[in-house]
This record gives sequence, C-alpha cells and structure tokens, in this order.
Amino acid sequence: MADDCCASACGTQKTLNDPRWRRVLWIALGLNAAMFAAEIVAGVMAHSRSLQADALDFLGDAANYAISLGVAGLTAQWRARSALVKGVTILLFGFGVLASAVWGVVHGATPDPFAMGIVGFIALLVNLSVALMLYRYRTGDANMRSVWICSRNDAINNVLVIAAGMAVLWSGSGLPDLLVAFVMAALGISGGWQIVRQSADELRAERPGPAQSG
Repeated sequence: MADDCCASACGTQKTLNDPRWRRVLWIALGLNAAMFAAEIVAGVMAHSRSLQADALDFLGDAANYAISLGVAGLTAQWRARSALVKGVTILLFGFGVLASAVWGVVHGATPDPFAMGIVGFIALLVNLSVALMLYRYRTGDANMRSVWICSRNDAINNVLVIAAGMAVLWSGSGLPDLLVAFVMAALGISGGWQIVRQSADELRAERPGPAQSG
C-alpha cells in the first residue's frame, strides 16, 4: 500500500514538472481568457443569462489555469492550498451565476437564440479541445483534478447553452435560457465543493502527526 502511494505521489510530481503539462495549461489559459472577452460581450448584447454565466466560468477557468501554472513546481501542501482557493473561487462563481439567474427571473428579457447557438458552438469547440488536452491528467492531485473538472463542466455548459438557444427559438420564451443558467450554477457549486473536499483531505494528509511534530 505504501509503495502504491509512493508511486502515485512520484508520478504526480513527475507530471507536474512535465513541460507538456505546462504547455497545455498555457494554451488553455489563452483560450479561456479570449473566450471570456468574446462571450461576455455577446451575452450582454444578446440578453442571455446563460452566455453571461458561461463567460464568467471562462474567467474563473483562466484564473484556475494561471494559479496551476504558478504552483506546478511547489510542494504537495502548497498545491493543495492553491486547489482549496480555486475550489472556493469556483463555489463563489457558482453562487454568482445563481444570483444572476434569479435576477433574470425577475428582470429578464427574451435572449437572441441565434447568438446563443453560434457563440455556444464556438465555445464548445474551444472547451472540447482543452478537455481533450487535459484528459490524461484527470486523475492527479486536487490541483490537477480541479483543472479537469473545470474543462469538463465547461463542455457540458456549452451543450446546454446551445440547447437553450434552440428551445428559446422554438418557444419564443426566455425561460430555457434561465433554466440553463440555474443548471450551470449547480454544476459550478458541485464542482467547487468536490475540489474543496479533496484539497482539504490532502492538506490533512500532509499535516504532521504528534509523533512527527514532536
């Protein structure tokens, strides 16, 4: 059992120092920052809460990748701490999207379904590309897993945005857009909680016991 744990830890550290891992993070960072800028403008112009929520998710992911790059060569404890910060940040973004969706229920307008479909499809292509690049790193420590969870959730969100655009076009109602925003909020809150829980477990595992501290 100890040998397995050692092999796992050594494998994770080797991956973190892998130039390919860092290169993937840089690519993901650039793509997410660009998509945030494009999608927030499109979301505001199209009056789409789900596009605006997805744009905020792109911003959170860009910050996620930047933090992951900064701690890639640090100790497991520092990586777990950074993952904890990212998990809390994702939780906050999730609650922010939830608040935006609630606001949309009260003050919402019917969004532009064509803008939702086109922008959502472009975002889906970007996120699928990033998710495919990160797939091999999905079973690492909390820091690496947080990157994979973000990419996975983004691809799901984009499919939902496209489906919401089709539903808005068919029904003439803005309700599908708001429903998708609520689902995206739930995904963000769930993913953030998973990261917080795993990083907290890793921090407890790294904490020295009474015998070690003495």
